[in-house]
Amino acid sequence: MDERRSEERLEVSLDAVWDGRRGNYTARVIDLSEGGCFVDTLGEASVGELLTLKVQLQGSTWLELTGEVAHHLGTVGFGLRFVNLSDEQMEQLRSFLATDARANLS
Repeated sequence: MDERRSEERLEVSLDAVWDGRRGNYTARVIDLSEGGCFVDTLGEASVGELLTLKVQLQGSTWLELTGEVAHHLGTVGFGLRFVNLSDEQMEQLRSFLATDARANLS
């Protein structure tokens, strides 16, 4: 797969839930950037599908994001490209990436 990301992705391990056309599923986000993430899940989503992803950032803080499925890897999960994020959602995501996600890398 060609690397088309413009943002640095950080390895994370975050609990998540997502709602798509086929239902809602539990998941784990394993990498994250301002532009998207990879969702490790048994639930299936179609390339191009718009869905809602809720990610547990820290403690009881959940961030709700909207994204488009960019690619799907069989039973492993899918890459999600964030779309239509509000300024508040972007600020919360940027803050997490700048502080909490990097702190967990050490």
